[in-house]
Amino acid sequence: MKRRVRRMRRMHSLPAVKGFSPFGSVQNLEDKTVYLLLEEYESIRLCDYDMITHQEASVIMGISRPTFTRIYASARQKVAKAFVEGLKISIEGGKVYFDSDWYHCQSCNCDFSNPDKTTEVKSCPLCGSKSFTHYQDDESKSPEIVEKDLEDCFNSSENRRHGRRKGKNCRENIQGKGRNLV
Repeated sequence: MKRRVRRMRRMHSLPAVKGFSPFGSVQNLEDKTVYLLLEEYESIRLCDYDMITHQEASVIMGISRPTFTRIYASARQKVAKAFVEGLKISIEGGKVYFDSDWYHCQSCNCDFSNPDKTTEVKSCPLCGSKSFTHYQDDESKSPEIVEKDLEDCFNSSENRRHGRRKGKNCRENIQGKGRNLV
């Protein structure tokens, strides 16, 4: 049975931090990390921090309530595993989009947004540097995300998904021209 193509999930803003590291008497010799996807972070923020119901949170994220519940359960399980086993938590990846454009400054290492899409961002509002990157562009070029998209690739010539049989044309479209297949 073939999987459905995963829809993008809406996020309000970037997390305040990129992860957490345990400290104390427990020795983590293997230095393992639990990877919390951005949509999993958003589900915890909406339900546990903002105290919103699953139904309301699913509407905010633009997904169904059962899908939201699965994302939320996965997030809680990962956080619990990290707490119990003393593992690091890294918040990254996932299929998300933002209501406004987000940028990352290379000089001062801050994240900032541009809610007014009619004006172009020319410099970092904090330090004035012109060396910044668009956040969504950085995430979309991640090798893990590209590989995941190749699995979910849609063959437009036959108007059907073809699962594991990844052709040359699909690989070129995803990696070279952008994500215009889904």
